[in-house]
Amino acid sequence: MKLTEKASVTNALLISICTPELKGDEAIESLAELARLVTTLGFKVVGSQTQKLSSTKKVNVLGAGKLADIAQLTGNQGEFEVSEEHEDVADEIDIASIPENISSENLPYSCADVVVFDCDLSPSQLRNVENQLGVEVFDRTGIIIEIFSRHARTKTAKLQVEIARLNYVAPRLRETSSGDRDRQMGKGAGETNLELNRRKVRDQLAALKHELANVQDEMKGRRTQRSEHFCVALVGYTNAGKSSMMRAITGSDIEGENKLFATLDTTVRALYPETQPRILVSDTVGFIKKLPHDLVASFHSTLAEAQDASLLLYVVDASDPSFRAQLEVVHQVLEEVGVEDSEKLLVLNKSDLLSTEQQQALMEEFPDAMMTSARNPDDVSKLHQYIKSISLDGMIEEEIIVPYTAKGIIGEIRSVMSVTKEEYEYEHIKLTVRSSAVNLARLKKRMDSLAGKKDSAVRDKWRLKS
Repeated sequence: MKLTEKASVTNALLISICTPELKGDEAIESLAELARLVTTLGFKVVGSQTQKLSSTKKVNVLGAGKLADIAQLTGNQGEFEVSEEHEDVADEIDIASIPENISSENLPYSCADVVVFDCDLSPSQLRNVENQLGVEVFDRTGIIIEIFSRHARTKTAKLQVEIARLNYVAPRLRETSSGDRDRQMGKGAGETNLELNRRKVRDQLAALKHELANVQDEMKGRRTQRSEHFCVALVGYTNAGKSSMMRAITGSDIEGENKLFATLDTTVRALYPETQPRILVSDTVGFIKKLPHDLVASFHSTLAEAQDASLLLYVVDASDPSFRAQLEVVHQVLEEVGVEDSEKLLVLNKSDLLSTEQQQALMEEFPDAMMTSARNPDDVSKLHQYIKSISLDGMIEEEIIVPYTAKGIIGEIRSVMSVTKEEYEYEHIKLTVRSSAVNLARLKKRMDSLAGKKDSAVRDKWRLKS
């Protein structure tokens, strides 16, 4: 391999360990998903190796024969010694089922720059395998956290991801040289570099958690302000098309990308064309199988948008054969963060990639779902009307009498309520409105305040009629 090529492209070899808990089609799908994760990170997947084991707890994770295969593919740069028994095994390469756009040709000798395991490795396992192979080794959690680190844009997301990253890194810190064991002088005397680094990470975590708590308080305040509005949250597996759907139903400039975890930061926009009162729509971080627990915990405040939503749209990529398993992951994560009783609608997205027969079969299987494509204006309009009708169903109808002398209050009513009927009489306007109980209570308080400034002869003209 040329140095220029190696500098510009990092070749990744994927490792799948088939255990009694993960085997068959499930293992193949998981490995294919890992390939998409690694590609999202910018690596080039050049192939994969698999091995059947009873567990993933072995010191070197894999057996000696499989390590020999991989050692040759990484150029025998590590401590692993290739015996005569294993010296020719590099020609017998097992290519697992990976996405069609990833090459699965016979691999050249010494082609892999990094090795990625489709499971979690302990710090000692990670260190042992790196020593054996002589290249950088990742596990699934490490890849996901690295993607989150690169895609975080807002202050909140950056704090959440950094906390998860440090929780992952802390137990994997190691001595970098024998000199690191020398005791330090001055502040921290008696500690090794490793001990100092671990203490530094603990201090960083404490500071980040304190800063995140302050940011979460601000987020909670903003969510409280939005509580008077009907709120819709888009939830679903990563790359299901949530951002594209968000863009379609809000007319916003949120670009959807065909990559995993393109969206990490919660975005809130008004439904478009706008309704009265306004309906707010939020896009949330996508989920994935084996989502690291620290990331779920860190993103708890972000997922609170789903907790507070009046309607959850479960967006799935209906063209993906594994969407049922993905939907189960979404249910599990939402249950973990306490989202249970909200109104829900299953949105079978990307219907333009399905045949008519496939669409009909899915609608028979999921009769309460809505078949849509974010690219189809008619589908977007249908979803818009559904959201609007659900929001109206949850409102209370009231009749309001407002005298013509009331300046500004008609505008306030129209801005936060749906006016279904207007009658203009001699001294006042009679409005029939639909609104939330919160807004009606606020209006009553406002009208009582205004009426208090009038004399008793006209005070009774300010009223809310049930």
